[in-house]
Amino acid sequence: MAKITFIEHDGKEHTVAVENGMTVMEAAIKNMVPGIDADCGGACACATCHVYVAPEWTEKVGKPESMEEDMLDFAFDVRENSRLSCQIKITDELDGLRVDLPEKQF
Repeated sequence: MAKITFIEHDGKEHTVAVENGMTVMEAAIKNMVPGIDADCGGACACATCHVYVAPEWTEKVGKPESMEEDMLDFAFDVRENSRLSCQIKITDELDGLRVDLPEKQF
């Protein structure tokens, strides 16, 4: 089990415990973290679960696959550390992960 901290655009933090195998998006939805809409339910068919991975975590989380990169084109304020949270699977190695939420989701 890992703990993940979601940081809203205004700085409010939500730290949640997440079972291995779940995605960061599923953790946000299950724990009612505001700012993750997840309109497609995790199918990588929208960009409404967009997050910014904290710089110290980008290597552990890995780079997006091509399908995710295509979907990120539809996200608001995409940055180098942008990811779709539905594509980040939780493992023990991600214990302590911090992700910032964009100002809005499209």
